[in-house]
Amino acid sequence: MTNSLRPNGDRRAPLPPAQSPADGVPSPRSPHSTQKKQNGKQRDAFFDNAKYLAIVLVAMGHAWEPLKGDSRILEAAYQVVYAFHMPAFILISGYFSRSFDMRPDRLKRLITGVAVPYIIFETAYPLFKRVIDNDPHQEISLLDPWYLTWFLVALFIWRLTTPIWNLVRWPLPLALGLAMLATVTPEIGDDLDLQRVLQFLPFFVLGLVMKPEHFHMVRRRSVRIASVPLFAVALAFSWWAVPRMNTAWFYHRDAAQELGAPWWTGPVMVLAMFGCSLVLTACFFAWVPRRQMWFTALGAGTLYGYLLHGFLVKAGDYQGWFEASWLHHPAGEILVTALAAAVVTVLCTKPVQRMFRFAMEPKMDWAFKKDAAELARERQGAERREREPEKVNA
Repeated sequence: MTNSLRPNGDRRAPLPPAQSPADGVPSPRSPHSTQKKQNGKQRDAFFDNAKYLAIVLVAMGHAWEPLKGDSRILEAAYQVVYAFHMPAFILISGYFSRSFDMRPDRLKRLITGVAVPYIIFETAYPLFKRVIDNDPHQEISLLDPWYLTWFLVALFIWRLTTPIWNLVRWPLPLALGLAMLATVTPEIGDDLDLQRVLQFLPFFVLGLVMKPEHFHMVRRRSVRIASVPLFAVALAFSWWAVPRMNTAWFYHRDAAQELGAPWWTGPVMVLAMFGCSLVLTACFFAWVPRRQMWFTALGAGTLYGYLLHGFLVKAGDYQGWFEASWLHHPAGEILVTALAAAVVTVLCTKPVQRMFRFAMEPKMDWAFKKDAAELARERQGAERREREPEKVNA
């Protein structure tokens, strides 16, 4: 699963430049880094592996939620996973947003790849609840993200503000300051899930300021070895903290006062959770394979797995699938965990992507004006095609 058995030992292979593959700029090939060309774009196996493994952890965490009940061990594992799975995913999103600007083609991709899927799934989830849960009163609101769609709202806002974070002198301290202020401001309310947008913001900004060498640092053999006892300590501490700590802190969706805590604990928890999440995220990255794996190609479809698996989790919740007593024993919990990993894996595959591309990655060329540069390229191409027959006749 790792590169620790390579003869090169700790020799570090170069990671791709910060530009997102979506920008159409292929990263240079390297004999030490496993890259694959997909849809004419260069991808890096490390990041695709990390995204896939993170989305599997997301699905597992959602499957554990209705099962954990009074299980202290499962609750402890749940807290540890929630401490780093979304921070890791958000950090990668920030890293690949470094080159985002207000260029028309990038704004178009932001609208079609984030805003439109948000509108579709923010409508689909409440409709699904009306049908499956027989709840005709379930409202549809584009201002109040429902279940998983908060991430699309957050990503849209974060990416739009990227030029600002690339401009200011101290982006990460500023982002942490905003997150700390959010935790003492319950008046923010639920509109666009701004509490989560602001409290998770530091992880996105950290991704913006990271460089390839930072990922090299966590790939060292010493870090991989140290990550094992660190995860063990995290699990032990979480087991101790289960009866003493409100799990809602890991969701980053409430102010301190809404959790029944003194206001000053909000800023303290932001810094404490940020530090713990960074340590566990580094441990997670340390064990992410860099080479091509059987699941590497699935990393390109993680948003499909993220948004689609929610329907199955909610269907199980509405229909009482998780209420069977045998599921609340170790064997049942292991089975549900394996099923969650298998289902989200299937939802990341190419056939599923082709089936739901209309909702996740619509082209929508009809909705956008062509920019001047694109029109100029088309004119040049037409003129070139017109001249070619003249050369052939000559």
